[in-house]
Formats: sequence, C-alpha cells, structure tokens
Amino acid sequence: MSEEGRFTIHLEQREGFQISAQFDLKRVPDLLMDEPPPLGEQAGPNASRMLTAAAADCLASSLLYCVFKEEPPDHCLRVEATCIVARNEKKRMRVSGLQIRLIVADVVKEAPRFHRCKDLFEDFCVVSASIRAGIPMQVTVLDQAGTVLHQSS
Repeated sequence: MSEEGRFTIHLEQREGFQISAQFDLKRVPDLLMDEPPPLGEQAGPNASRMLTAAAADCLASSLLYCVFKEEPPDHCLRVEATCIVARNEKKRMRVSGLQIRLIVADVVKEAPRFHRCKDLFEDFCVVSASIRAGIPMQVTVLDQAGTVLHQSS
C-alpha cells in the first residue's frame, strides 16, 4: 500500500490528565483532552470520545459528499454516535463497539444520488473503515421520522 498522505498532530500534557492537542492546521485552535473522574476532571473529551466523533464525522462527510458532491445544503444531517466500552477477557477496558446513526433530512433522502450512495458511502470513509477492521461498528441511516433507510453492521 502506497502512502497517499501524512500529517502530524502534537500532544502535550498540561496538568493531571489534561492533554493539549495541537493540529497541523493554522485556523484550528488547540483542543484540550481530559479523562473523566476519578482520573481527570473531564475538562475536554477523552480519546474514546474523539474516536467516536472521528468515525461519526467521517461517515457524515462521506455520505454528504457522495450525495451532493460539491456543497451540501445546510442542516440536512444529524448524527448520534454511541461508543460501547466494556472489559475484555483480561479485564481491561476497551472500545467494544460503535453505533452510528445518521439522521437525514428529506432533501438528502429525496436527492437523485441518495439511493446509490446509501449503499456505498461507508466504503469511502477513511476513518470508520479503518476502525471497523478492529472494532465492530453498526451504521444506520434514518429519515427524520425514524424510518430505517440503510443499515449495516
């Protein structure tokens, strides 16, 4: 597999379990990450929340790009992302699954490309496809009334 791109993010411990993440993007502010109590103070998201958000964002962006290509309409999609954390056979806490629900507005569901895109957008999501190699992930696309339009696991 050839390397297509590369970026570096710098993290620095501030105090306690608070870690500041500096991204390689000039217009993006630093992000404070922290562990929940009893370790940290939950002053920011922890790594499990960042992983979940990254998978959800990638899936949302992939679906919107496939359906609309250039410029999707504003406020046409919401995502509910659930991370399941459980102990493994060695009693260590691990992310044991992700459940991602993409709720699309009618403008998405009625777009000419939606029918085709709902069956292939997951394959083009760099992050979720990579995570799925090691963590079970269920992806569901629903309309605003709650009707399931696509489901995979």
